[in-house]
Amino acid sequence: MRPFTYERAETADEALALHAGGDVHYLGGGTNLVDLMRLGVARPERLVDVTRLPFDRIETTGDGGLVIGAAVRNSDLAADRAVREHHPALAQAVLSGASGQIRNQATVGGNLLQRTRCSYFQNVTKPCNKREPGSGCPARDGEHHNHAILGHTANCVATHPSDMAVALLALDASVRIRGRAGERVIRLNDFYRLPGDDPARDTTLEPGDLVTAVEVPPLGMPSRYRKVRERASFAFALVSIAAALDVEDGTIRGCRVALGGVAHRPWRARRAEEALRGAPATETSYLRAAHAEMENAHPLRGNRYKVQLATNLIVRTLSGLGDGS
Repeated sequence: MRPFTYERAETADEALALHAGGDVHYLGGGTNLVDLMRLGVARPERLVDVTRLPFDRIETTGDGGLVIGAAVRNSDLAADRAVREHHPALAQAVLSGASGQIRNQATVGGNLLQRTRCSYFQNVTKPCNKREPGSGCPARDGEHHNHAILGHTANCVATHPSDMAVALLALDASVRIRGRAGERVIRLNDFYRLPGDDPARDTTLEPGDLVTAVEVPPLGMPSRYRKVRERASFAFALVSIAAALDVEDGTIRGCRVALGGVAHRPWRARRAEEALRGAPATETSYLRAAHAEMENAHPLRGNRYKVQLATNLIVRTLSGLGDGS
């Protein structure tokens, strides 16, 4: 680990000022960043501690929505009564994401900004376009059983690891950002990037941008998060799903579907949602929607199983929501 300086910000303006110049990272819980520093993947010149900023509260809005501060600990988010009652998929996603010890330390903002767990990205002796642009993507022909089947390119086939982000995407959440040009709000769907020609950038954030909160609108329908992993003890998703379904008189009036473990970013299943709206709430409809979403899948040699796994997970999760089981 190379030497770095450590600064503690007391205000958002101070954090922005301290971030100026050089390779600077904001430090929240540090559960991902510190690991990357130990591996030599992240080599910041300065860390700016933002844990004392006043973004550690969960507020309910009058219409049933939420405003979740970026410094809220994951354990507090999962335990919050309003989250559990009105957005259960979010609580389920957080609880499936890590051990209790990590949840006690990790923050909402840090969870959204965590980097991929691709083994080539984390191994500084290997080439990786995400770590060293232009060096190549050995995962395409190497070990990629848990890599992307949707939205990937020749430059990067890594997947985004967050469970929370998948649930928030299905909930139509937005991100509040404080930057040098002032404050703005970005829908989570526009916050993350596909790899394209620049896989080193995971998000649309500008240098120095500070995530301050997440806005979650009211939902008004049952939701659920389900995750398939290689072991039950806090592994990253092979495929995960966050879904919400509104059924009246046997017909689907509204739906939300987002997938994890399948792309460089949390994946909103728009094709599946379009196929579901107005359709009968039956397994046939759920299977048709899953097939519509997977039509654009481009699996690699070692992860073709994810297409069927995602299909089965969509059908099972929507069936449970549809019949209330």
